[in-house]
Amino acid sequence: MRPFNRKKLFFIPFAVVAFAALIGFVVMNLWNYLLPGILHVGTITFWQALGIFILCKILFGFGKGHHRFGGGGGAPWMRHKMEERFKNMSPEEKEKFKEKWEQRCGGRGRWRGENHPHFNKWDDFTTPETGKAAE
Repeated sequence: MRPFNRKKLFFIPFAVVAFAALIGFVVMNLWNYLLPGILHVGTITFWQALGIFILCKILFGFGKGHHRFGGGGGAPWMRHKMEERFKNMSPEEKEKFKEKWEQRCGGRGRWRGENHPHFNKWDDFTTPETGKAAE
């Protein structure tokens, strides 16, 4: 492992300021270019744009969690809860759960039956500690 470099630590505040300036500039220009023509609102200053960006980050989150459909997102505690539930199910109970899931979710939207992105993953639940399939 390489030793800690204090010279790099000196540049971190400058990088943060540069990133904030870039974000504020981009938000201000996008707002001033798009919204006055679309929504008939006034133009904003750099500081107002930076404030809007910070407000959006506070209201909508800072990008943690990655809740995407089929992307493995979701709360970690929920995945752990499902793993525990599947670990304690018999093969018959697993099959019954699959059928119930397909009845509820497989018939709606564009995913049906075997084409559902999670259909073949029922037996792939693994425990994070061992990496082995839960039975």
